[in-house]
Amino acid sequence: METTLLSCPQCGKTNRVPAQAAGHPRCGNCKADLPWIVSAGDADFAAVAEQSSVPVLVDFWAAWCGPCRMVSPVLDKLARERPGKIKLVKVDVDTSPGLSRRFDVQAIPTLMVLVDGKVAARQAGAAPAEALRTWLDKALARTRP
Repeated sequence: METTLLSCPQCGKTNRVPAQAAGHPRCGNCKADLPWIVSAGDADFAAVAEQSSVPVLVDFWAAWCGPCRMVSPVLDKLARERPGKIKLVKVDVDTSPGLSRRFDVQAIPTLMVLVDGKVAARQAGAAPAEALRTWLDKALARTRP
């Protein structure tokens, strides 16, 4: 299972954050909720994103894409602002052509919010940080019972 090393925003301790798990990650030291930022591809997307117990923000991107590189730090910040509330899953379109076809990704970056494995919101193209924050908050508000 793939893991990411992440410093706890509360106590600073380094934690191993799994790409897939039940619930959401917590700091092993102080028990604070941790941001969940992982990568997925054709082989593990179902387990990492579609079976997630929290809403998933999917970022379809590519290393050569300038707008993708501009949006990526904003998405990381949004995930860090919402520990335990969302999971950010980054999908490289160059290494995951099956997912690109399956979700009909025509332009990058393409962002989607998945809830219970289903697309709840979708947006293509780079947008300013505040526009992305508003879009994400609206998408998450629609998913609450």
